[in-house]
Amino acid sequence: MRLGTVVCFCIFVVLSDCAPPTCYSRALSLSKEIMTLLDKIHTYHRTKTCAEVLPTIFLDVHNSCVTTKLRDFLYVVLNHPNQYCRERPRMVLLKRKIQNLYTIITKLCYRDLVFFTDDCEAIDTGHSRPHYAEDRLQLLQEER
Repeated sequence: MRLGTVVCFCIFVVLSDCAPPTCYSRALSLSKEIMTLLDKIHTYHRTKTCAEVLPTIFLDVHNSCVTTKLRDFLYVVLNHPNQYCRERPRMVLLKRKIQNLYTIITKLCYRDLVFFTDDCEAIDTGHSRPHYAEDRLQLLQEER
């Protein structure tokens, strides 16, 4: 009896993790995969020279500028000046993942994602500047 209960519980735990990903979870996981892949491309000796052409990007699916930056980044990857780099497996995988993320954000999950910021510099530098709410801004103005 106890063994049957344990087996049923284990099956329930395994099956409960089988829910399909939401647009948000898929976009978030894909952006993390892209950042990991970019780190590998920048450090791997065969693709390090290919990475010199790529612009710096820090993906944040909560930033409304991510769509334009992804489009620009995809353009650079697709039109890489070196044919050798365009054919490297990691670069091909990067291209596919960026295309998938761009499609998810702009078409499949359009209006499902909520953007909390529009700081385009944060995607280029990785550092976001603080945004003060109206009440915080009013307090800062009153202190002067």
